[in-house]
Amino acid sequence: MGDEDTAGPGRAGLAGTVVEPLDVRVPQRVLDDLRDRLRRTRWSEQVLGSGWERGVPLDALRPLVQRWADAYDWRATEDRVRAAGEWTTVVDGQRLHLLHVRSAEPGALPLLLTHGWPGGVVDLLPVLGPLTDPARHGGDPADAFHVVAPSVPGAGRSTPLTPGWDHQRVARAWVELMTRLGYDRFGAAGGDTGSVVSPLVGALAPDRVVGVHLHGNLDVPDPVGPLGAAEAERLAWARRRAAADGGYAALQATRPHTLGHALSDSPVGQLAWILDKVHDWSDPARPPFGDVDPGDVLDLATWTWVTGTSATAANLYLENRRAGAHPPVRSAVPTGVALFPTDPMLRSVAERRHTLVHWTEHPRGSHFATLDAPDLLVTDLRAFYRSVRD
Repeated sequence: MGDEDTAGPGRAGLAGTVVEPLDVRVPQRVLDDLRDRLRRTRWSEQVLGSGWERGVPLDALRPLVQRWADAYDWRATEDRVRAAGEWTTVVDGQRLHLLHVRSAEPGALPLLLTHGWPGGVVDLLPVLGPLTDPARHGGDPADAFHVVAPSVPGAGRSTPLTPGWDHQRVARAWVELMTRLGYDRFGAAGGDTGSVVSPLVGALAPDRVVGVHLHGNLDVPDPVGPLGAAEAERLAWARRRAAADGGYAALQATRPHTLGHALSDSPVGQLAWILDKVHDWSDPARPPFGDVDPGDVLDLATWTWVTGTSATAANLYLENRRAGAHPPVRSAVPTGVALFPTDPMLRSVAERRHTLVHWTEHPRGSHFATLDAPDLLVTDLRAFYRSVRD
């Protein structure tokens, strides 16, 4: 799990099916080393006159690195993660880490919430309070959830990683995880990786999953029939984006370890790798990072750094490439989609893939909706699950 201090039950208990509490603090020496590395950064030469078309420019990266070295407080984020409640178990030979936040509301619906890449459970912190305690955040107590947010195998503290963890296997593990937690009936939701895994969970356990909610899928859809002006523009943008920024996926799907050696030794490299995607996938109407707070980017870069998971978090791309395309499985589980400005999904395609009962197009936000539009995402989750809870 990287350079971390762990207190809690012995590892022997992890061989069974028990979900056990985890108490982790990053040693101060790790944070001191990180700050030292940042202050000794060896900057690369750049092509003169370049902007974002060649990747992250120096004038965007330098100020964030300085903030990381001199003003950023990991302990504040660490305290939020620990307060949420960290747990661990082993499923199918793989150690899994999760946040499990139970609501005080008696009618709360269990919600399995899956993060994406580049992402982790730290990205979900802004929505945990509103989802589990809606009354405290201006909502209706009847909309409360018990949130289960696992770290995808290889990401965060779901390490060490064993081979073979593609989307299908993750979905099977998630069903088993919910069984271990005692949740016979639950919702499944998420963005990016979560938008792929959540429908698979629904297909595996249609008698248990009351509804699937999706956002942030970056797959370029294959339209059937004529498109409206807004859909045609969305599809054209998605195709331009895929052509311009696909290098990261090709590398992660073929050489995640080679990449990991570089990123795990250079915090600035790790930050740039993530920042490149935040720029490309955030709302282009609000450059350079939409409404994503740079502090949230530092949270994710630090989470990846202290857990040492650059290579293993990227490995999901390789596993899915090796597994090949799976035949689409269209379940009868009711499905909702929250569409943010950078999401390329077309409604006609969503209707072919899912039993679509809810579709909302939001005026702001992006692929990183838990960070730049958590209010809209929470409202959408509440509205969708209100219709399928009973």
